[in-house]
Formats: sequence, structure tokens, C-alpha cells
Amino acid sequence: MELTRRDAAAALAALGAGGAVGYAAHEWGSGGDDSPDAPDDGLATDEEVRDALVAVAEVVYPSAVSGIAAFVESFLAGRLEREDHGRGVRETVGELDELASEWYDGPVAELDPEDRDRLLREVGADVADENPEGTTAERVRYYVVNELLLALYASPRGGELVGIENPQGHPGGTDTYQRGTP
Repeated sequence: MELTRRDAAAALAALGAGGAVGYAAHEWGSGGDDSPDAPDDGLATDEEVRDALVAVAEVVYPSAVSGIAAFVESFLAGRLEREDHGRGVRETVGELDELASEWYDGPVAELDPEDRDRLLREVGADVADENPEGTTAERVRYYVVNELLLALYASPRGGELVGIENPQGHPGGTDTYQRGTP
């Protein structure tokens, strides 16, 4: 199943108008090019965030999913615009890249898929509760893993993977709720 930028826009719309407006402003204002990086205050840049989240998505998303890079980049364009949330994502990716560099001699995006998976498990993101103000594991779970899963399953195509034909926020018509489940 190939995800597209349109799927990312649909996921953002399902999360509320703010994310979709941020995505549209990003695309319109930059002509689809990259937005400026975050200020140099110890936070991961937009490019580092994109690279890391695309790399993690390649490990976290089901193998049936393709088009990951364009999908994640488009979804992030809307999410990084949210000041507090964007800062949390940038801080957490910076921490994750630091750990990856210490433990594996390179940032997350440069690791092979097995090492990315191992890194997430060693950090504890696979078992941690999500907490935007918690431990590194809890923040990685909240700002990285759950962010990616939210993007995937809030989109209509991604929702199909887990049997959610009509995710919240997407119209499905009367046919969707009148027919029985298979």
C-alpha cells in the first residue's frame, strides 16, 4: 500500500484544521520546498527531524507500506508548525540522535534498519508509556513512535491496515456503517 502526500493531508485534517492549515501554509509558502531549519539552540533541525522520523517509520510501519518518506515529510510539515509540539519533537529527536551517535556511531537516519529497531528497544520506547514531559523513553514514545503511528492510522489508507475503514474525521457515507463487518 503506497501512502502519498494526500494521505498525510487527510491525516492532518482528521486531527484538526490547525495541522492541515499548517501543512497548506508550508506547501504554499515554500512552493513545496523545505522550510527553514529550527534556530541553533541545541534543537534538531527540520531536516534532522525529517530524516530521523522517516528512518524510524521504515522500522515501525508495517512492511506493506510504501511511500513512507513523502508521507512522513508531508505530515511533519503540519505538525512541526505547532510551537510547543514542534519543539518537543525537535528536542526528542536531538536526544535520540545523540544516543544513536554514542551507541552506534551515527544519527538514527544513518543506521541500518536492524540497528534502528535495536536502538528504539534499548531506549525503551517499545515498552514505555507516552509522556511528553517524561523520561527519554517516554518522550521518544510520545514524540516519535506515537507521532508516526498517529499519522499512519489517522489516514484512510493507513487505517485500512488495521480495519478502520473510516477514521475519525473522514466522511464515509451511510454505506460504511450500514454494512456488516466481514
